[in-house]
Amino acid sequence: MEVLRVRAPVSAGVLLSYKCTGECRHCMYACSPLAPGDWIDPGGLRRVLEELAPSVVPASPRGRIGVNEGLHFTGGEPFLNYPLLLEAVRLAEELGFPSVFVETNCFWCTSVEVARERFSELRAAGLEGVLVSANPFVVEHVPLDRVEKGLAAALEVFGERGTLVYHPVYLRALRALGVRGTLKFEDYERRLLELDPALLLAGFNPGILLPMGRLVYTLAHLYERKPAKAFARVSCAEELTRDWHVHVDCYYNYIPGYCAGISLGDARRLRELVEGGVDLGDRPVLAALAESLGSLLELAREHGYRELERGYVSPCHLCLDARLHLAIEVGGFKELQPGSFYEALARLRELPPRAG
Repeated sequence: MEVLRVRAPVSAGVLLSYKCTGECRHCMYACSPLAPGDWIDPGGLRRVLEELAPSVVPASPRGRIGVNEGLHFTGGEPFLNYPLLLEAVRLAEELGFPSVFVETNCFWCTSVEVARERFSELRAAGLEGVLVSANPFVVEHVPLDRVEKGLAAALEVFGERGTLVYHPVYLRALRALGVRGTLKFEDYERRLLELDPALLLAGFNPGILLPMGRLVYTLAHLYERKPAKAFARVSCAEELTRDWHVHVDCYYNYIPGYCAGISLGDARRLRELVEGGVDLGDRPVLAALAESLGSLLELAREHGYRELERGYVSPCHLCLDARLHLAIEVGGFKELQPGSFYEALARLRELPPRAG
């Protein structure tokens, strides 16, 4: 394959920044308080939205928002820069985007009144809904009481049709434990087991999570591992070219699907990418992935990569670990962006494996 054909996206998310209030163990984009304090430029954001507008379609049924539908603003934590978020929503409304929502961990929801005021202002600007992050990873750094206040305000302003929770299973478990403040994940697991062993499986189902990003270095002990050869024949061509739930980050990297750390090019020139495709001649990592993970593994080995002795929890784990080596130890791959994403994960990879 010489050219990777990119399909016009029907749904998309814009990462306003990688900066966040916490460092969630499951975050696929490795966002954290240590991330560079870079935010997307309003002028560049307008260009990105103008490129996305012709192809993004409404959620179905109309009047609702959907996780994989429409347009969403995310991060990082968008409410760390509320003026930019408000401007982004106004731009989306001006350009006629359907099914626009924002994701938040509710760190800022000190009261229902505060949350209601901001949600109301955003709704007046064109926002159609909110996705509230309610899970044991967020609650390690955001009191559940604030999440509950944010959720209550979202339901009041947007109603059930405009309010999403990630994830209802986790929220039910946290409520069953009577959590109000913060709670370490290890204590969450322990208390669920003490309360009712059946709740441990119901209250933490690894199948809910996507085994990629920071998760493969912080929660791998929850998954079965397999050797690299088990994933060698997997091709990522479909994932790299899919047209739903793609992302654009604050550096204008056009990210296919959930493939954090992979850039197909500059999203400000998305139409050029769609019309002409991505030239793989100078993008060896993309070329390898379009063929198979075995090809990526071979490329990484040529540059000194050694397979993990304990194996990998998913194809995405193998892909990410190989890319991490290429980005940090070799460098120079234009499709491996942004560099700060790999630097954040490199610190985690150095940690010793969890006992047991």
